Amino acid sequence: MPSRKNIVKTIASKRRAKGGAQSGSRMGSKVRAKDSAGAKGLGGAKRSGGAEARIPRSGRDKRAGKWFEKLVALQARLRAPNGCPWDREQTHESLRKFLIEETYEVLDAMEKGDSREFSSELGDLLLQIVFHSILAEETGRFTISDVIESVHTKMVRRHPHVFGKVKAKNSSEVLKNWEQIKAQERAESGGGDGKAHDAGEKASSVLAGIPRSLPGVLEAYQLTRRAAHVGFDWDKVSEIFEKFDEEKRELEALLPNPPGFGAAAQEAVSAAGVPRVEEEVGDLLFAAVNIARFLGVDPELALKKANRKFKRRFSHMEAAAAERGQAFADLPRERKEELWNYAKSAEGSGGLKAPNIAKVANTR
Repeated sequence: MPSRKNIVKTIASKRRAKGGAQSGSRMGSKVRAKDSAGAKGLGGAKRSGGAEARIPRSGRDKRAGKWFEKLVALQARLRAPNGCPWDREQTHESLRKFLIEETYEVLDAMEKGDSREFSSELGDLLLQIVFHSILAEETGRFTISDVIESVHTKMVRRHPHVFGKVKAKNSSEVLKNWEQIKAQERAESGGGDGKAHDAGEKASSVLAGIPRSLPGVLEAYQLTRRAAHVGFDWDKVSEIFEKFDEEKRELEALLPNPPGFGAAAQEAVSAAGVPRVEEEVGDLLFAAVNIARFLGVDPELALKKANRKFKRRFSHMEAAAAERGQAFADLPRERKEELWNYAKSAEGSGGLKAPNIAKVANTR
């Protein structure tokens, strides 16, 4: 009876053979044709991304390659006849929620600082990429090899300061070149990047291709980050604080009588006009995102941590009230404020766990 090791090797061999056949398929050819087009004019880095890059491979890379082969073969086996019923039922659409969940679990593991958990969650995210690629291969759209070849070619092409003749003195120049190359790629492809574009949006725009489905905070971050990479930015953070104060005053001008809670607040907004208030609140939030971006802080991560901090402190207040046999909701406002200040002081003294908000670099 063949061993499990030999079975895995056989599956991997079949997958490689099938992958070679698929690479000549109509969809696979389109992927390569797209990456081969417009090889010139991108800072001296050819689009082929192959031998000219001259990237040495280490023993680490070879070991990773072997395990990656096994992972691809394993997922194909789960999708095959007599494989896993659950895996065989999945579609790109049914897997969407898992892709999002795994991404956030990676971020949580990163924050915790547990290397083993971080490694495990990255593996779960990698599995999602392999899974989607296997599904695409089954319908002749593309293969996992196309996915890897595409990103490899893209990285070589967008690093002409490493693989070409372009000079970049610092990361700011690297990012500026990066955005210009992306804009040129979009122009050459006629905007055919598979992303939804706003009406009238030119594919050559630096801001083109930012997914409209992004949450508002992330979209604002991407818009301002790209604009900053091509020199449209504030000189000092104090200028953005002034802009923030300006937006705050414009919002306050719509609400001459500071509203209270609940119905009173709703009446004030209705009187001022919901669209106007919504617009000014949006401008205020946009300015706040710009402050975070300028300081090198990812606003989405910062807000997520602020959310957790609020939840942590609120839970502390509820627990403190329960210890005295009281329901937090029934306490007077003054007592709630006292418990809030107590929770803050307890957190500052180490009584509550308060993770640091990490500063992040301006990434691509």
